[in-house]
Amino acid sequence: MALRSVNPCTGEIMKTFPPHSAAVIDASIDAAHRALPVLKRMKPSERAECLRRTADLLESRKGEFARLMTLEMGKPIKSAREEILKSARACRFYGEEGIRLLADEPVATHAAHSYIRYDPLGVILAVMPWNFPFWQVLRCAAPALMAGNSVLLKHASSVPQCALAIHDLMSSCGLPEGSFQTLLIDASRVEGIIGDPRVRGITLTGSEPAGRSVAAAAGRMLKKTVMELGGSDPFIVLPGADLATAAQTAVRARIINNGQSCVAAKRFIVHNSVADEFYRLFIAGMSSLRIGDPMLEETELGPIASEDLLRILDDQVRRAEKDGARILLGGKRLEGRGSFYAPTVIADVPDSSPAYREEFFGPVALLFRVGSLGEAISLANDTPFGLGSSVWTQDPAEQERAIAELEAGLVFINGMVASDPRMPFGGVKASGYGRELGAAGLREFVNVKTVWVA
Repeated sequence: MALRSVNPCTGEIMKTFPPHSAAVIDASIDAAHRALPVLKRMKPSERAECLRRTADLLESRKGEFARLMTLEMGKPIKSAREEILKSARACRFYGEEGIRLLADEPVATHAAHSYIRYDPLGVILAVMPWNFPFWQVLRCAAPALMAGNSVLLKHASSVPQCALAIHDLMSSCGLPEGSFQTLLIDASRVEGIIGDPRVRGITLTGSEPAGRSVAAAAGRMLKKTVMELGGSDPFIVLPGADLATAAQTAVRARIINNGQSCVAAKRFIVHNSVADEFYRLFIAGMSSLRIGDPMLEETELGPIASEDLLRILDDQVRRAEKDGARILLGGKRLEGRGSFYAPTVIADVPDSSPAYREEFFGPVALLFRVGSLGEAISLANDTPFGLGSSVWTQDPAEQERAIAELEAGLVFINGMVASDPRMPFGGVKASGYGRELGAAGLREFVNVKTVWVA
């Protein structure tokens, strides 16, 4: 079946692409494999220069790439430009810090000379999602390439134009031929690629079911994996918080990328003493969002990325309401062309409802009241996921307790959760394992080699 590029704002099919044949897939894997010795012979400084050149290209072409993302998956154009610039920052970070982070590390032993060396693993398969079409790819590709690996990209089937644009970008930065290959295939072909002996590692960003499937296939082949999966991130507001700032940030944290982000805040857990005022401010903020054409600079909330995803989201809302939850705002698709969903606020979700623990991928917020920090932490942890978390309090003791007890890969105090190239990013429990970004991300796909010389 052809890969379709559909504009979610209008429903228009912009382009179709035939999937790559088995012969093309094999040739791409072979090209990536043949690039490895060339990449390994390059000086780290030469690979770093390629990444800095990639950053320059991203910055100089940010308008073109941003427009492509907005057309293909509905991201507001301002957010799209920010994503391109953030992708450039990640490439530049590894281009500037990668040499230091990959340097041999001396270790004092009884040997005359002993140290830790970081060598590339080989061909890395990157299975990437549609919601951040450039950022997700480059935040895993930049460290992998810096380490001397080659990369095979299997992008989401709904963003083939972005996938090809990234391929062309990486072909222009000076890396050896074959270092970065894009495969236009659907998910059914992934397991076969994982089984290819030339592929040595797999990184996936996506849903929990996709992660389980890919991790199981890789496990049978004893291949290294990194899994960055879903989240149902808590946003905890305690007495003494700056409510106006917390509520304003909460709206942004919920509707980032049209609400379609694994690390967006989704469950708003508020202390009883400030709940009424926070609810009022938050609902007012959600109801005043500017919704419309994502190509317009003033648009704050664009469409859901596809009709199928909109139907899934609306079904979740309908089931939550049937289970006894109250819809305080929205709760329906918007009329007219495109897959637009109203900003939605839901309260009183019973813990017996699946909605209490599952992930909502769209502009739907769940509100909860609690009587103490302990109750807030307990509720926050009562989910299969453990990606990000945000806690709003000025009390140092409360901050320390939340940092220690929240089951999450990221804890932000008085701020919105966001990824940063300088810091590791990833989750626990059903949100996955392994880390992207930072020094940890650079060392995920390397052979940590012990060297001992008498």
